[in-house]
Amino acid sequence: MSVNLDTLAQQIGAIFGDRVVALKNALGELTLTVRAAEYLAVATTLRDHPELKLEQLIDLCGVDYSDYGNGGYEGQRYAVVSHLLSVTHNWRLRLKVFATDDDFPCVASVTPVWSAANWFEREAFDMYGVIFDGHNDLRRILTDYGFIGHPMRKDFPVSGHVEMRYDAEQKRVVYQPVTIEPREITPRIIREDKYGGL
Repeated sequence: MSVNLDTLAQQIGAIFGDRVVALKNALGELTLTVRAAEYLAVATTLRDHPELKLEQLIDLCGVDYSDYGNGGYEGQRYAVVSHLLSVTHNWRLRLKVFATDDDFPCVASVTPVWSAANWFEREAFDMYGVIFDGHNDLRRILTDYGFIGHPMRKDFPVSGHVEMRYDAEQKRVVYQPVTIEPREITPRIIREDKYGGL
C-alpha cells in the first residue's frame, strides 16, 4: 500500500505544485491540505484527472481545532476534512481545508463534484457551524429547527442552552432554560476492611 501512496503523492505534487499547502504521509494515510480559495478547483481536479481519479467521496466532516494540542494550537480554528477513494487506482486520500474566518467559517461546497457530500455538509453545518458556499439546501439535519448554537464546537456548553420536555397539559413539546440539579447517579459503595485481601 505504501507504494500506492508514494505514487499518489508524486502525482499530486506534479499536478498541483504550489497549490499544495501540505502533503503528509503518516500512519499509512496520505493527507492533502489546500487553501480555501482553491478547494473546489482542487476537488474537481482530484475527481477528473486521469492520473488521480478520486471518484468517490467516502466521508466529510467538520473539525474544531480550538483545543488542539492542549490549547497550544495557533492556526485557523475550523477545518473540513474529506476522505476520498479511487476505485480505478485503489488508493485513498484525505483532503483538508481550513476556513479562513473563525467568526464566520465558510468553504466552498463540493456537492457539484461529489453528490454524496450533500448530507455530510449539512451535518458539518449543523454540528460545527461551517457554511458551505454553493450548497443548495444548507439547513440543520440532526438538531431541531429552533436549536441555538453548534453542539460539536469546543466552546459549546456541555449541558446546552435549553432543554425540551413533553408537556401533558399543552400536549406538545416545550422548551425551557436548562436546569441542573445535583444528583448522585452512582450508588455509594461500602467495603469491609481487608476486602479482597487488601
